Amino acid sequence: MHEAGAVHWHEPRAEERAGFGKFGQPLSDYDKWMEADGIPIYRGIGISKVQNLALANWPRMGGRGAYVQLFGTEGKWGCYVVEVPGAGALNVEKHVYEEIFLVVEGRGSTEVWAEDESKKHVFEWQQGSLFSIPVNCHHRIVNATSSPALLLSGTTAPNLINLIGDPAFIYNCPYAFTSRFSNSDSFYKPNEDIEPDPIRGLAMRRTNLVPDVMNCELPLDNRRSPGYRRVEPFMTGNKFYLWIGQHETGRYSKAHAHTSSAVLVCVKGKGYTYTWPEECGVTPFKDGHGDKVKRVDYEPVGLVSAAPGGARWYHQHFNVSDEPFRLSAWFGPNHPSLTGLPPGEKQIDYTAMDVTEGGTSIPYWMEDPFIREEFQRSLDKNGGTSRMEPSRYERPADVAR
Repeated sequence: MHEAGAVHWHEPRAEERAGFGKFGQPLSDYDKWMEADGIPIYRGIGISKVQNLALANWPRMGGRGAYVQLFGTEGKWGCYVVEVPGAGALNVEKHVYEEIFLVVEGRGSTEVWAEDESKKHVFEWQQGSLFSIPVNCHHRIVNATSSPALLLSGTTAPNLINLIGDPAFIYNCPYAFTSRFSNSDSFYKPNEDIEPDPIRGLAMRRTNLVPDVMNCELPLDNRRSPGYRRVEPFMTGNKFYLWIGQHETGRYSKAHAHTSSAVLVCVKGKGYTYTWPEECGVTPFKDGHGDKVKRVDYEPVGLVSAAPGGARWYHQHFNVSDEPFRLSAWFGPNHPSLTGLPPGEKQIDYTAMDVTEGGTSIPYWMEDPFIREEFQRSLDKNGGTSRMEPSRYERPADVAR
C-alpha cells in the first residue's frame, strides 16, 4: 500500500531497463546557491568584455554583481563580477574556499585578517592588480574613489559547496589555516623572484599580490608562439592555478588541445580565439567542420572558455592589436598536468609539444590554411602587420611526409 500522493518507484517489467533513459542535467548545489543570491548568471562560451555585463544589487556582498559560468567550467571553479560602490566597501567575508581578484576598474584597498587576530594586512590596488585572499580569513574590499570599482573574481566555491552541500559550514568554519596565512609585514609585498614550478619547471613567482598584470615583467617562454612570455603566480598556497602570458605584436599562438576548465582573461591588447572539438581534427575548416569552430572576439577584460564542452578541444589565440597581446589563464584547482596518472608516471608537457612529438600542439605548417588567411584579414581590418615569417609554414625537412 502506497501513501496517497507519494512518488514511488516501479520495478521494470521483463527485460525493460530501469530509469528514465533521457533526463536533464540537474542543478548542482552551487547552481542553487548562485540562484539564491538573486543576481544575473551569465552562461556562454565567452564575453567580449565584462564591463558590459548587466549587474544587479547584491545584498549579501554589499555591492552590485553578476555570476559568470562559462561553458566548461561548471563544477570546476566559480567566477563573478562585483562592483564596489563609490566611496564605499563590500561586506566583510570569511569562507573556506579560495579566491583571487583581478581589478577591472578603479582603485582602493583590501583588509585581511585572521580570526582572533588584531593585526590587519592592508594593501592598495589599482586597475590591473591581481591578489589572493587566504582561505578562511576575514577580508573587506574598500573603494578609494567616488566612482564605482569593478573586480573579477575566481573561486573554488563550486568545489566546496558541491562536495559539502552546506553553505553555512563554508562561511562559519572555525578552523585556522595557519600554513596559508602569516602576520609578516611582507605577506602582501610583491615578489618578483623567479623559480621553476615543481611540476613542469616553468617560470613561477611566489607572490600574493601582483600590482599590475598588464605591465609586469614576464620571462621568455617560447612554448606557444615565437617570443611568447609567461609566468605563474603562486598565491596564498592555493590550488587555484593560473598564469599570465603574452604574445608579441603580429604573432599568434599555435592551436593546442586539453580538457575543459581553462578560461582566458584578456588583460592587454585585442584579439580573438578559435576553439573546436579535438575530434574535428587539425584542419577543421578544410575538412568540412567549420560550423563546429567557435570564435570569440575580446579585449580587456574579455573572457573565453578554451574548451567549452567536455572532452578535449583545440584552441588558438590571435593578436590583432598594435601592442602585445596579454592573457591570463584561470583553471581553478584543475592543473593541466594533474591528469590522473599513478604517482611518478612520466608524461610530457603535451599542450606545448607538437602533435608530431606526441603532444597536442599543431605546428604552423600543419594548421588549417584558413587560420593564416583569416589572421591576415583580421590584421588588415585592424591596421596591423603580420610578423609570422613564411618559413614557419614550411614542413621541416626532417619530418616524414
